[in-house]
Amino acid sequence: MFYTVGEMAQLLGIAASTLRYYDQEGLLPFVERSQGGIRMFTEDDLEPLMLIGCLKKSGLSIKEIRAFIHLVQLGDASLEERLELLRRRREAVRQQIADLQETLSLLEYKCWYYETACQAGTEDVVRSLLCSEVPPQWRTLLEKLHPDSE
Repeated sequence: MFYTVGEMAQLLGIAASTLRYYDQEGLLPFVERSQGGIRMFTEDDLEPLMLIGCLKKSGLSIKEIRAFIHLVQLGDASLEERLELLRRRREAVRQQIADLQETLSLLEYKCWYYETACQAGTEDVVRSLLCSEVPPQWRTLLEKLHPDSE
């Protein structure tokens, strides 16, 4: 079964223009074309297209993804190189997740801070709390924000 650009884009949850752009950038050498030049996507194209999207979301540039696609086309001779690239991306994404988790923790703390201040009608109530009086989930963060306090 063949899929149009629009149908494949819908399966992937991306804009059709994104697929056309990927094709213009040389990321889709595996996609067949009709005699009239129309892209004919198959179910077999779904996994490599998902990987391209994954690599893009992970922070790789189009140029770097194009180089990865080239490695794929080299076959087994490039297995180690592809594995290493994916390991590096995995580690970079793990670091991004850790950074975002830290950001989320600070936002959650600040929401608690302002919710408590709003209930009291003043920030003074929150500012006057000892570290031991702050809910346990915020103590480590509070100590990091104010290392000189108790």
